[in-house]
Amino acid sequence: MLNIAYLECSKCGDSINAEHPQTVCTKDAGALYVRYDLKSLRSTFTPDSLHGRVENLWRYKEVLPAGKPVSLGEGFTPLVPIRGIPNVLIKDESRNPTGSFKARGLSVGMTMARHYGLEKLALPSAGNAASALAAYCAASGVKAHIFMPKDVPLANLVECRSCGAEVTLVDGTVSDCVAIVDRCKQTKGWFDISSLKEPFRLEGKKTMGYEIAEQLNWKLPDAVLFPTGGGVGLIGIWKAFEEMEELGWIGSMRPKMIAVQAEGCAPIVKAWNERKIFAEYWQGAQTVASGLRVPKPYGDYLVLSILQKSKGTAIAVSDDESVASVVELAKRSGILPSPEGAACLAAYKGLLRSSFLKTTDVVVLFNTGSGLKYINIIAQTLNLF
Repeated sequence: MLNIAYLECSKCGDSINAEHPQTVCTKDAGALYVRYDLKSLRSTFTPDSLHGRVENLWRYKEVLPAGKPVSLGEGFTPLVPIRGIPNVLIKDESRNPTGSFKARGLSVGMTMARHYGLEKLALPSAGNAASALAAYCAASGVKAHIFMPKDVPLANLVECRSCGAEVTLVDGTVSDCVAIVDRCKQTKGWFDISSLKEPFRLEGKKTMGYEIAEQLNWKLPDAVLFPTGGGVGLIGIWKAFEEMEELGWIGSMRPKMIAVQAEGCAPIVKAWNERKIFAEYWQGAQTVASGLRVPKPYGDYLVLSILQKSKGTAIAVSDDESVASVVELAKRSGILPSPEGAACLAAYKGLLRSSFLKTTDVVVLFNTGSGLKYINIIAQTLNLF
């Protein structure tokens, strides 16, 4: 089928046929990885073969499942320097359609949904994934059923309803939204396109890893800081590094992968500090960075394993630090980041203070979305008016 060799369970390693739509492993509920015949690609799919290709995520089509992409122009976002902070670059994902990195995953996920003929997609979301699903469903003529916390940023709600999605606001966190989708999807005929509940959104997000390598002339940075709610972006970047090594594009050296969370919702940080392989549900999750308010990431075991393999770490920052960093990044780079992305700058400073990182390290910070989604919060917090 297309160029997929098979799907592989991330827990038990079982191979699963991708001829029909899949969710998670039926044996242990492990998230599924898409696998390709990378050895057969080595002679034809090379860095040189990328020259002249369109500058979006589909330039890496050989390691994506799509035959006929559903695309709004996502991917190949710039690496932007930060004035006064040498050796640190921002990967600015706010340039994507609907203003966040979620467009990458939903482009590939929607492409495969159309391939399989799925007509009703359901998604629990903290905000940005919902906006992306609504947009890609609108482009495809597919119905989106979206569940979001009632205090979701207004911009996300406006985007979803403007694109024709059916939106339900929930009094709770994204985990409460997940529970509703789990209860309803069988009776209503929905396909759950949640993070890691299907294998293809991860494929879109992994292209961030390919882009980092290409934009840095195939030399990976010393560290990557990624805002971690569900953790799929970090998992995808790591998968890209593994694929590129098998393709012969890079060697075995890896960046330190650093998961950045909010102090008000830090299940990965807690599990990392306690040396656990799974995270516990975070009670009373609260943070202005809605994308980080994920009390129990489905892929927690994958994130924690990557941190260990990369000799990375997990760090939490306060909301005050995140919002202050929004303004600092804007003044130093011209980018108005989301609080999630700005949290990476606060985390970077903390890691310098602890000597985990050095000023000579080449570091990539991910700004996963636009600060315009949070304009009211930023204005109120900083008393700008």
